[in-house]
Amino acid sequence: MHYKVVETSTVTDESLEEILNDWTARGWRLEGIQFAMREASRRPAMAFVVFIREE
Repeated sequence: MHYKVVETSTVTDESLEEILNDWTARGWRLEGIQFAMREASRRPAMAFVVFIREE
C-alpha cells in the first residue's frame, strides 16, 4: 500500500475540493483529512489530505 500526503495552507472548500478531485482522478483513494488549528482563530491554518493506493 502506498500513501500520499498533500499539504495545503489555503484551507477553503474550493481548495480542498480541487485537491480531492485531482488526486482521486489519478487513482488515489481518500484516507482522511487532518487540520492544524491556530490558537487565535477557529479557521484551520493548514490541512493535510491523506490518500492511499494499493499497487
